[in-house]
Amino acid sequence: MTRLAAEHGAINLAQGFPNFPAPDVLKEAAAAAIFADVNQYAITWGAKRLRDAIARKYREWYGMEVNPETELTVTCGATEAMATTLLALVDPGEEVIVFEPFYENYGPDAILCDAKPVFVPLLPGDALDLDRLRAVCSDRTRAIVINTPGNPSGRVLSRDELMGIAELCQRHDAWAVTDEIYEHIRYRGEHIPIATLPGMRSRTVTISGASKTFSITGWRIGTIVAPAAASDAIRKVHDFLTVGAPAPLQEGLAVAIDTLGPGYYQGLGEEYRVRRDLLMEALEAARFRAVAPDGAYYILADFSALSDLPAPEFARWLTVEGGVATVPGTSFFSRPEDGAHLTRFAFCKTEDLLREAVHRLHALPHSPVR
Repeated sequence: MTRLAAEHGAINLAQGFPNFPAPDVLKEAAAAAIFADVNQYAITWGAKRLRDAIARKYREWYGMEVNPETELTVTCGATEAMATTLLALVDPGEEVIVFEPFYENYGPDAILCDAKPVFVPLLPGDALDLDRLRAVCSDRTRAIVINTPGNPSGRVLSRDELMGIAELCQRHDAWAVTDEIYEHIRYRGEHIPIATLPGMRSRTVTISGASKTFSITGWRIGTIVAPAAASDAIRKVHDFLTVGAPAPLQEGLAVAIDTLGPGYYQGLGEEYRVRRDLLMEALEAARFRAVAPDGAYYILADFSALSDLPAPEFARWLTVEGGVATVPGTSFFSRPEDGAHLTRFAFCKTEDLLREAVHRLHALPHSPVR
């Protein structure tokens, strides 16, 4: 969709990357590291300065005590972190539970392990059906993948929902593998790492990273917090996959984490809330139906009042004729028909660009039908 947007001059609200600059302190520190000739491999599991900074942040934000020498691994983005974790911990024939709609990589990551992904619905605005989750858990369940705040759903899982998942992980001796990359982009609810719940520290792998918090999706710096024995296995897989994340960029991120205080993270959420509300209003005026997300920077919208085209065709029409690119909802479901009338908008863009997108949405031509 990004390529199609470029080809037709559409505003790219498809791929989830910001179009605004990263904090100056981050760029300056990374540039300083480059000019200081930090050009060679960092320690495979992450530069010590960065690991120490991340460990302090977990302690200050969540009261999590993390040993940066044995429990923390820096990867080439959270996407690599998820693949590395599942490859390290999941064996062939086991099952990995994935909530849907999902970030596209989770199912394939399970398949790469020769495991079976098992899908459980968790739609925007809906509560987690713990009875349904309980019904699919078994002695084959090796991991439950948790994405909160969620992409593309925008869901922030509540304490009660997380407690229900935790109880099932403990009952079935399964790992909770959490993708918390949007932890600081929230509009409702509290971000609760499931690792902080009773009995969960020893069976949780907490994945996050810098891409969304600092608007540096191209830097590819992810993080994994896991018990020491699991970290040992994870580090071996990580080493064979990518060796390590970019050394000077790790140094720049360490400075930013130690320099930017709570005001930065609060401002991040407030700025994204303005963008969310701007796009939500425009979508409703254009006859899309959507639930305002609790967190992250996506809106999964139902377009059935505008068109009966299948989602891929509608997304192409919206890009080419409407000038706004999105991702078809079929990308986020195990059964494409479940996303057939949905499309995902990303609002991680400047307000000026979003306002132009709003203008185009207001001026949409009549959508073709089958």
